[in-house]
Amino acid sequence: MTQYAIEAPAKLNLSLRIRGKRPDGYHELETLMVTLPGLADQLTVTPAEAFSFTCDDPSLPTDGTNLVVKSVRAFETVSSLPCHVHIHLEKRVPHGAGLGGGSSDAASTLLALNSLHGSPLDLAALTDIASSLGSDIPFFLTPEPSWCTGRGEIVQPAKPFSPLPVLLFKPSFGVSTQDAYGRFASGDEISGIDYSARKFPFGDLINDLERPVFAKHRFLAELKQWLLDHPATEAALMSGSGSTVFAILKDPLQADVVADQARKALDPHLWSWSGITGA
Repeated sequence: MTQYAIEAPAKLNLSLRIRGKRPDGYHELETLMVTLPGLADQLTVTPAEAFSFTCDDPSLPTDGTNLVVKSVRAFETVSSLPCHVHIHLEKRVPHGAGLGGGSSDAASTLLALNSLHGSPLDLAALTDIASSLGSDIPFFLTPEPSWCTGRGEIVQPAKPFSPLPVLLFKPSFGVSTQDAYGRFASGDEISGIDYSARKFPFGDLINDLERPVFAKHRFLAELKQWLLDHPATEAALMSGSGSTVFAILKDPLQADVVADQARKALDPHLWSWSGITGA
């Protein structure tokens, strides 16, 4: 076994509809997800005498609660193969951002371990492990834009569409996914904020979680509306359960200008990233 490096890309939800509450307590989803190849964590897997895990972000746990560690243990159980490796995670995707960083790390861990051990598990087996660990994780096992249904674990490739130039913003705070879904049945729309769907070749750009999340975190509503009102922006949306809000730009060369203006107008500490969606 040699050292293995793999990137774990972020994702955006271009559409997120909640179709009801399931008997298992989860919500029934219909969401279109795409990866952001230019925004990715990196995992380095190195042979070792026993398993260990480190991360360059001290705010993240490295014990059994981390999805990377859970993925290793689940792979060992299903494959009956011990994973004598050291995994180091370089964190580039903000957490608590609605960008799927932890889920992507988990999927990339499964793919790396499977490759290092000679691919003992097929995609169906990896998908079973992934879905047992988290609803978004199966999506990251394949890189293509996909419609995800069920609680998010049923993945079907989407019809091809052109990559989109996007600009992402995240404030200093994150949003709990559990809290966002827990508030779905409550929370009124904020006057003056546009929640309506925007038509695109792939379908409607809309997020049903904006209403409950914006009701608690009004800054995100103000950020989205500021982007919608900007002349360089074609559309804007919260990704997943937040706290990232992204804009689809008319001209990607305007990204730096818009980002600077947003920091001056709204929050000088806003994190931003610009690039294109995967296709």
